[in-house]
Formats: sequence, C-alpha cells, structure tokens
Amino acid sequence: MSFKGVLRNFLIWKYKHISEQQFIYILSILVGFLAGIGTVILKNLTHSIRYFFNLYIFKDYQNSLYFILPIIGLLLVYIIKQTFLKKHIGHGISTTLHAVSKLNGIIPRYNIYAALITAPLTVGFGGSVGLQGPAVSVGAALGSNAARLFHMNTKTRLLLIACAATGAMASMFKAPIAAIVFAIEIFSLDIAFGALIPLLLASVAAILTSYFFLGTDVLLRFKLTDTFQIEDIGFYALLAVATGFISVYYSKVFFGITNYFKTFNSRAKRLLIGGLAIGTMLYIVPPLYGEGYGIMNNLLKGDHIAAIGRTPFDLDLENIWIVIGLLLGITVFKAIAMTTTFGAGGVGGVFIPTLVMGSALGNAFAKIINHMGLHFQVSESNFTLIGMTGLMAGVLHAPLTAIFLIAEITGGYELFVPLMLVSAISFAITKYYVPHSIYTLKLAKRGELITYDKDKNVLMMLEIDKVIETNFVILNPEMKLGDVLKNAVAKSSRNHFPVVNATNEFLGVLRLDDIRHLMFNTELYDKVDVESLMNASAGLITYEKDTMSTIMDKFKTSGAWNLPVIKNGKYYGYISKSKLLTAYRRQLINVTH
Repeated sequence: MSFKGVLRNFLIWKYKHISEQQFIYILSILVGFLAGIGTVILKNLTHSIRYFFNLYIFKDYQNSLYFILPIIGLLLVYIIKQTFLKKHIGHGISTTLHAVSKLNGIIPRYNIYAALITAPLTVGFGGSVGLQGPAVSVGAALGSNAARLFHMNTKTRLLLIACAATGAMASMFKAPIAAIVFAIEIFSLDIAFGALIPLLLASVAAILTSYFFLGTDVLLRFKLTDTFQIEDIGFYALLAVATGFISVYYSKVFFGITNYFKTFNSRAKRLLIGGLAIGTMLYIVPPLYGEGYGIMNNLLKGDHIAAIGRTPFDLDLENIWIVIGLLLGITVFKAIAMTTTFGAGGVGGVFIPTLVMGSALGNAFAKIINHMGLHFQVSESNFTLIGMTGLMAGVLHAPLTAIFLIAEITGGYELFVPLMLVSAISFAITKYYVPHSIYTLKLAKRGELITYDKDKNVLMMLEIDKVIETNFVILNPEMKLGDVLKNAVAKSSRNHFPVVNATNEFLGVLRLDDIRHLMFNTELYDKVDVESLMNASAGLITYEKDTMSTIMDKFKTSGAWNLPVIKNGKYYGYISKSKLLTAYRRQLINVTH
C-alpha cells in the first residue's frame, strides 16, 4: 500500500477513535519532539565545525584565521543557496510571523532543511549571529507541514507553529516556562486554557529530547550566588536606561546596515563587501566570532580575561579600564558584526547576539561602578544577567520573555525585582524611539503584523486578490447613452460601471441611479455621453499600498458599498463591502474553530 493509502486509512481510524482535541495534544508532543531534534542537530553541527577548527587549525594559526574563516563560511552558504536550494531564506522568526499573518501558517517544506544546512556553516565558520532564529524556522516548518499532512484546520496549524517555536526555545535554553512565554509574546497569541496545554506538552517534549541527546549541560552555566541588595536599585535603574538606549542603537544599526546592503543588486557583491568587513572586525575583535556563549559564561564566572580572549594588539588586560573599554567595544561592534553577517548572505538569528551584547554592557557597567573610586560595590555577575535582560526586552520587544528566560536558566528568581524594573524601563525607552522590533518592523510597514487585536488579525490574513471582482463592464467617456444601455446595462447585473480612458486610467463611475431618469428618453441616446453623466468615486483602493484594515476603514469613512481598485496606476477591479465582510466571516471561522 502506498504512503497516501496508509495515511488515508490512519485518518479514517483517527476520526473514529480519537477526538480532535486529543489528536492536537498528540501532534503538539510530536512537533515539540521534532523541534527539539532540529535544534539538537543545529547545535551539534555548529559545535562540530567549531571543534574541528579549534582542534586542528586554531591551535597552530590562532587569530590569523579569524579573518578568512567567516568569508569561507559565507562563500559556502552562497554556493549552497545559488546551486542547490535556489530559494530565499529569510530571518527565521520574521519569516514565520509572515507565514502566520499572510499565508495561514503554510510554510514551504524546504524551510525544514534550508536553515539546518546554512546556519551551522554561517555560525560554525565564525559568522557573528545566533542559532535561535534558525531553530524556530526549522521547528515552525515542521509544525506547519505536520498540520498539513494530517489535514488540520488553520487554527490548529497556527497553534502547532507556536508549539514548534516553544519547542525550539525550550530545547535551545532548557527553559520550558520561558519558551511558552516567548511563543505567546512574540507571536501575539491569545491563549485560552485549551491552547495552553499543547504549548506545555510541546515544551516538555522538546526539553526532554534535548536532555536525552545533550545531557544536562546548559548553554549558560551559572547559578545565582549574590542576592539582590535594595541599595543597588538606583544602579539597576541607570543600567535600565543604558540598555534602553543601546537597544535603540542596536535597532538603528540593524535597519541601517540592512538597507545599505539592499542597495547592491548582486549577491556576489554583498558577499565580497560584507565578508571583508566581517573578517576585519573579527580579526580586530576576536570575541565577536560566532555566537558568543563563551563571552557570557566567562563574564558570569568573573573571568573577563577569558571572555575577551587574545587580541592582535598587545593590551594590558590587568588594567581594568582597558577591559571596560573592550567590553563596551564588544557591545558596540556585536550589532554591526551581526548585521554585516546577514548583509553578506549569512543565515542566523539575532536572539543570542542580543544576550551577548547585554552581558558585555552589564558587566562593564558593574566594573565602572566598582572602580570609579566612590566605594560602591555591586555584583558583577548580577549586573551581567540584568544587562542581558535589558537588551532582550528592548531589542526584541519581549520584556516578559527576558524576565523569565534569565530567571529560569540561571536560577535567578531572587532577582525578580531588578529583572522587572530593567525590562520595563528598557522596553519603554526602546518602544518610544523604535515602535517595532527587528522581527516585526517590515511586517508592520506592510500591515502584516499579528497583534492582540483579533479583528485586525483576521483582516490581515485576508488576501486582497480573493475579494477583488473584475467582471465589470468598462465604459469610456465618449460612449453615448444609447451604447451604455445596449452594451452595458442590458448585459450586466451590476448597477455601476467604471469609466476609464484609452490607457485604462480610472476616471470615475457611472451608476444606474445616475441614468435611471434618462433611460426611456430615446432622443438623448445619441446626444448625452458618459463623461457628462459619470461621478467621482467615493474613494480609491491602491493595490500596492492599502492593507485590508485600511480598505475596511475606507469603506467606513466613505459610506460606499463598492470601491474601485487601482493597480500600477491603472483600473484593476472593484471590491464590494458585502464580499469583504463575507470573506472576513469565513476567515474568522477558519482561525477560531
């Protein structure tokens, strides 16, 4: 029996013996397991590449290859994209959010393996990006295609994508609670209790998978030893302000460099310029190499010399102010190195680089306080953790994820007060200057961003092409009344007719009500033309610009029931309010049942 036959028999058996809710629970466990496997593969491939270089190459050539290896990795990614994949690989979380908002959660199958191949090459060869985004991308693709395989509806498909994102996060950081918060916060999920259970099951399945394959080792190996001191609250508030403005800097750098690389039409040119730039930065500042977990772990252990590592310059790392300068340099240049890696064609995520920047900033901030001669003494490890929280809350616009992730992976629940304080302040400052995060800015500009507003979400999921009607009889301004009655009114069930010129530019509309009083006056048939009878439209819909939410607003403000659509400056068709509302109701049923 073929696979399709086996699947069909299974679906029939499932329909008879398993309820829909029970099957969703089973699928959530499966998706969590698959997301965990995908994350384990990503981590192992990346670390194997790094281990090979450390074992056979770096021990002999050391920092001299920091320049060339990232370029080789980016070149390999370029070749794979151009030769084998021949597909666009977007940033993991942004691409997933777009699929949720505009594609009803349908993600192409190639996304399952694309990031598994290209992200380890990018990061393993030294690209200054992370693996969390690719892990979410792989998991989301698995969740989407599992839902399609078993013919699940749109609502369930979106839920399984959230389960996959939860699983990827839980497996990466071994933080099951923070993983659920991450999925809810980043994907703007409106979670009822029934939907929360699948997220819990996916998180548990993923983290057990990670424990099975990777053991109990965690990415951030630290246990909280210094408790929160109330007298330090002022310094935490100052750190919050610092992380807020650094988050703004991070976002501006990301958008600026990304837009700069878009000016190059040639991918090869992007690779050349970006590869040389990232190679130079990594040679000068070696800690920028790869994800940067070594920086975070060594700073948390209090070993700033190991965190900074060897540099090509003969610097006195016993001088604390030189160390502080280098840590601030890591904070500044990590954002540049990360975005340049993306610009050159690398595949990775922004989540972990954000943590690296926060750890360097928080540690440098604590060192400044402890060595400025005013007899203050604060915990450098605590400020390192809080710095990570502040950057995550600001850059990713995810304050709750920031709080629970740092608390969970470090056992730092005693720091909840400064965690909440810094997250809130950093998020508020960044939100004021940068309304949307790195993940969501492009989607927000196109009106495709999922929010907690259900009505807007449903409208956003509608496709404009499916509500445009093009079967209208088109008139030109020179047509006489008799021609209109014979060739338009008599042959159409519509009560209004678009008027266009010779180049198909929209001029106005002729409604049946406009000519009803003239229809039986045969003397006017050859005397009155369309131009003298037509009226301006109550509004226009621009195909390339207007979102479905904007279109609905135009119907409300104009009071019209039909509005013309203009595409590339030409008349394209009409949207009727009744058809739009019908499509809205159908989509609402799809995502809520």
